[in-house]
Amino acid sequence: MSTHTPPRFDPTRVPHLLGSFAPVTEEVDVADLEVTGEIPAALDGLYLRNGPNPRFTPIGSYLYPIDGDGMLHGVWLSEGRARYRNRFVRTPALEAEERAGRALWGGLASMITPDAEQVGPELAGTFRDLPDINVVRHGGRMLALAESACPFRIDANLATVGREDFGGALPAGITAHPKIDPVTGEMTVFCYGLEPPYLTWSVIARDGTVSRGPTPVDGVDAPMMIHDMALTDRYAVLVLAPAFFDLGAAMEGGSFLAWRPEHGTRVALIPRDGGTPRWAADEAFWLWHTVNAYDDGPGEDAPVVLDYVQWSRLTVGGAPEDSEHQVRSGLVRARIDPAAGSVARTLLDEARVEFPRVDDRRIGRRHRHAALATGTGREDLLTGEYDAIRWFDTETGTARVWPAGDLSVGEPVFAPEPGQDSEEHGYWLTYATDRTDGSSWFLVIPAEDPASGPVARARIPVRVPLGLHGCWLPTDGG
Repeated sequence: MSTHTPPRFDPTRVPHLLGSFAPVTEEVDVADLEVTGEIPAALDGLYLRNGPNPRFTPIGSYLYPIDGDGMLHGVWLSEGRARYRNRFVRTPALEAEERAGRALWGGLASMITPDAEQVGPELAGTFRDLPDINVVRHGGRMLALAESACPFRIDANLATVGREDFGGALPAGITAHPKIDPVTGEMTVFCYGLEPPYLTWSVIARDGTVSRGPTPVDGVDAPMMIHDMALTDRYAVLVLAPAFFDLGAAMEGGSFLAWRPEHGTRVALIPRDGGTPRWAADEAFWLWHTVNAYDDGPGEDAPVVLDYVQWSRLTVGGAPEDSEHQVRSGLVRARIDPAAGSVARTLLDEARVEFPRVDDRRIGRRHRHAALATGTGREDLLTGEYDAIRWFDTETGTARVWPAGDLSVGEPVFAPEPGQDSEEHGYWLTYATDRTDGSSWFLVIPAEDPASGPVARARIPVRVPLGLHGCWLPTDGG
């Protein structure tokens, strides 16, 4: 479908294009950031974060967090000093729009695509690449990740190398939240599609070669959105909430995602050795992000423990129009019984939270601490905006909080102290933007006493829009 006349759409009325979310267009390099406090000398590496950042004013529609060009924001740390660089992920669509000087593709909800006269025959009628959600380093590649498509490879200076299909072994791509086993070095990925097979999983070995190609997950008979996954020693864990793609409705001006709670939520435990998936079922709930998972005992029938941020239903772009269904979130632990096919859920923390992270060295194993973005209760924050960081202790059931005041904070990422294996020895890193003046900061928070707040704040001389996911990439490759 293509058209030169987009439907009525006013981007100045879209909250996620304003304030702390407003996109930036300038790519900058700053050699030496001004630092308040002291950056630990042990931190040597790159903190890198991705996020949606439209290069041009959107047309047709804009849905946060799905739409938007990817922009990478990096802070390099060494010997207590910090430097900053940001770069767009340069997709073919972004380059075509730069030649035109305006947006040519609409948001996903509008179904606007350019014709051959505007962009040439190869791009005509196609949907734009959106590698704007996450970034990961594995097997010698640094990848900017999309929702369910081929990622884009990035070099050490954040320049875009090009679309990555892993030597043709994963032509449909992967989703934005692969999981890397810290013991084996394998990266397990999944991908969903609009046509059969609707869901596949794959494995990329430590050296970057695809050791298991796209493997269909039996028991999935309709296109569904699945944002994140978890990993245990035995299983890849996928939560299939009842969020179904409906292209027919989208073509007629309706929503391309339909929430159908009558179908309930199912959990697929996919044996990493290639065995038959085991299923469990429960009442409907939605999750954007998992915290972590692990096997609770030996044997194939041992329960799987999954911690995640639970939402009562799916929303995209803001609160649902149906005010009778208030959306609720919280930190939840699910105990999944593979033999009985059942799920027992326990609310661990009822605070409004999102963007959960653990020490990545604990992925697939028992963890003690989870860090999450949270709110202090103020009512002027938008969906996806948080003004505090919360650390939940799974052993004691208690939480510590650092209120950020006028700062809107992003996802916290753990940087271990070199030579230490403890979750308490390291630092939590994030970007934050001041809602009063638009200034942005890079924060370093000690894991030993996170509620005490940052030990260092590096001033970013340009605004860093609120974004999505990132990672800590130590110089030694660990």
